[in-house]
Amino acid sequence: MSKFSNFNFNGHKALIRVDFNVPLDASFNITDDSRMKATIPTIKKILADGGSVILMSHLGRPKEGPTEKYSLKHLVKHLHELLGGNTKVFFADDCIGEQASLTASMLRGGEVLLLENLRFYKEEEKGDKAFAEKLSKLGDVYVNDAFGTAHRAHSSTAVMAEFFPADKKMFGLLMEREVESAERVLHNNEKPFLAIIGGAKVSDKILILENLLERATDIIIGGGMAYTFFKAQGGKIGNSLCEDERLEAARELLKKAEAKGVCIHLPSDSTIADKFDANANVSTAGSNNIPDGWMGLDIGQMACDTFSKVIMHSKTILWNGPMGVFEMEKFQHGTKTIAMAVAESTAEGAFSLVGGGDSVAAVNKFNLADKVSYVSTGGGALLEYFEGKTLPGIAAVKS
Repeated sequence: MSKFSNFNFNGHKALIRVDFNVPLDASFNITDDSRMKATIPTIKKILADGGSVILMSHLGRPKEGPTEKYSLKHLVKHLHELLGGNTKVFFADDCIGEQASLTASMLRGGEVLLLENLRFYKEEEKGDKAFAEKLSKLGDVYVNDAFGTAHRAHSSTAVMAEFFPADKKMFGLLMEREVESAERVLHNNEKPFLAIIGGAKVSDKILILENLLERATDIIIGGGMAYTFFKAQGGKIGNSLCEDERLEAARELLKKAEAKGVCIHLPSDSTIADKFDANANVSTAGSNNIPDGWMGLDIGQMACDTFSKVIMHSKTILWNGPMGVFEMEKFQHGTKTIAMAVAESTAEGAFSLVGGGDSVAAVNKFNLADKVSYVSTGGGALLEYFEGKTLPGIAAVKS
């Protein structure tokens, strides 16, 4: 059993760092509440024990202090609904100061207080210790349930933990699952271990690729970044995306993979277009022989078939990054095929972890989120974890 599940919150005020950084439309309606939903089980467990909950989060990137569009007050009504409609949800229009302290002190078991946006104070992102101490005085137990911000050494994500004894600081249920899933893939994986890495730029993924060379059996490289590898090998890529300053890094990576016995799979063919446009003319070509004036915007059918076989053969799968411009219908086939193959392999017993904004958006778009083992809420945090970096938000609670 986990530390969090074993803890009885009766009579305790739990300060929970959540990631309620949700998108809002012009009328302040939440357009995607998945981050809020993800932490509801943590909140409900504390309330069921008879504890009270004080929620801390950031929203957006306010530059000049309090701003209407970044106020967490817009989330109160929906939070109340997500908790079933019977829980009292209070809002403090500051995260420190007299009103926050008074409301927190009067909070009873089974009640929730949402504090105003932490980033209305510049001290939050600076990791200011005095600011962290002020926040810490609002509760007596610290729970970090915000994996999406675990790579930031901010006051509420890392520094605050210093003000709580070891038995009063812990991960919430969401954070526990995130860490457990990531560690299972990185350190306790069953072979063959496949990493599917997509996206636009090699530069964004070079560190994760290097770290995975030490662990993976196979690596599939798709998306715009694949064309840097093709050009590095002397291929013709037309107008496809390419980072010329990364050609040598791509060659080095392929050499290292060969030396370590890691099989790198590049898409043999591509769906190509005469412009970056949903209404572009479309054709197919070998990925290393794309005509001038054309660009690869998705993996082709042969690549889909080959990659699907590799996926079905794998026991552990990490997927980070799409295979093409899946937001446009003409170029979504590759990403959709990969998503379906990962779901099928999971049904056959593989463990699959999907992380990174675009990959998560893809499994949601194709209604496959519940068909993979785990969908991570942490984009940058997950990426840094797989790059082999220590995440401050995790280290602070474990210390």
